[in-house]
Amino acid sequence: METNLIKAEQTYMRISPRKARLVADALRKMSPMQALIDLKFLNKKSSEVFSKVIKQAVANATKDGKVTSDQLKFKSIMVDGGPIIKRFRAAARGRGVRIKKRTCNVKVILEVIKGGKVGSKS
Repeated sequence: METNLIKAEQTYMRISPRKARLVADALRKMSPMQALIDLKFLNKKSSEVFSKVIKQAVANATKDGKVTSDQLKFKSIMVDGGPIIKRFRAAARGRGVRIKKRTCNVKVILEVIKGGKVGSKS
């Protein structure tokens, strides 16, 4: 069975990686088209990021016309930590407390399977 890999990546998103991984874990076993449908109804900030990255990966795969969206499945969805923005906030007794504003990098890799529909919501 011949496989091709298609990649899409979004970097420096202002979402904590821990919170984004919750959405990534929910999407891994779905097909990309089913994931886009489910992301519309998911009440998480990172769902918008994932829908953009998945749409970008599907567009990269189908741009030459040889592959349809039904022939795609997720090879991997990775959420890695990005650079941390450090800020200070006033605290008691004239001190300053460090606040870490975390960012994440989202990477989606799709796999092309020759021969029809793959993956379901199950």
